[in-house]
Amino acid sequence: MKYVFADFPLESIHKFAFKAAEAAKCAGEQGKFWEMHDRLFTNQEALEPAKPHAEAVGLDVAKFEGCLNAGKYAEEIRKEIDEGAKAGVTGTPLFFLAYTDPKSTKVKTVARLSGAQPYAAFKAQIDKLLTEPPKPEPTEKPKAEPTAKPK
Repeated sequence: MKYVFADFPLESIHKFAFKAAEAAKCAGEQGKFWEMHDRLFTNQEALEPAKPHAEAVGLDVAKFEGCLNAGKYAEEIRKEIDEGAKAGVTGTPLFFLAYTDPKSTKVKTVARLSGAQPYAAFKAQIDKLLTEPPKPEPTEKPKAEPTAKPK
């Protein structure tokens, strides 16, 4: 199984969400992505300024602020938002459970878990996927050649 994390900051709900996503990625450059993520999530009402959060998780503040002020990850996060929207994401958290096609790089989503779910919900879905083999993709039937109309 593979875990993929994508940013999907909900700016319509929280005006500092996008900058918080950038801050976590900048902290990641110093190996502190999850520490910053968790701190910002816990302190959602006090995200600005970012400097005290950087200090609290033990970052080199000058490097962190240089990354954040440059908007180094802004384009990447915008792409993740666009990709999420194309996949039908409208909120977080949202989890896709999927199979990878062994013959290609395609991934087939077979289940979605939306919202905060208990461990049991994940376990039930994953156990189900592990016991049921993936359903093959339907193959396209060749189109019949048109026949001439009788005269």
